[in-house]
Amino acid sequence: MEKRYPRTHRLNESIRELIADEVEKLKDPRVGFVTITGVDVSSDLRHATVWCSVLGSDDEQDGSLAGLRSAAPFLRHALGQLRMKRVPELVFRIDPAISTGLRVEQIIREIHKEQPDE
Repeated sequence: MEKRYPRTHRLNESIRELIADEVEKLKDPRVGFVTITGVDVSSDLRHATVWCSVLGSDDEQDGSLAGLRSAAPFLRHALGQLRMKRVPELVFRIDPAISTGLRVEQIIREIHKEQPDE
């Protein structure tokens, strides 16, 4: 298990905020309603996994990911504002926590429907 340091947490959060702001400015029509939910930067600062949720169908999610990947050089350039030793390569992934949470909520609703009122 990788150790987490307060500085790494602050860096992850700073990168998340900056990318979220820059994603709003993208003019790529493939990028739909995207929320940047988190960032995990490797300890050597060479790579960063950017977790996002995308509202829409699987095709819309794939399109948004393709748009984000093509915008990666622009987003990396924006990260230069943070004055890091290295600007990491960005890898975009769909955050599974969102769909997992929705599935759990659906299961709970179904359980409540099956239980008789007391």
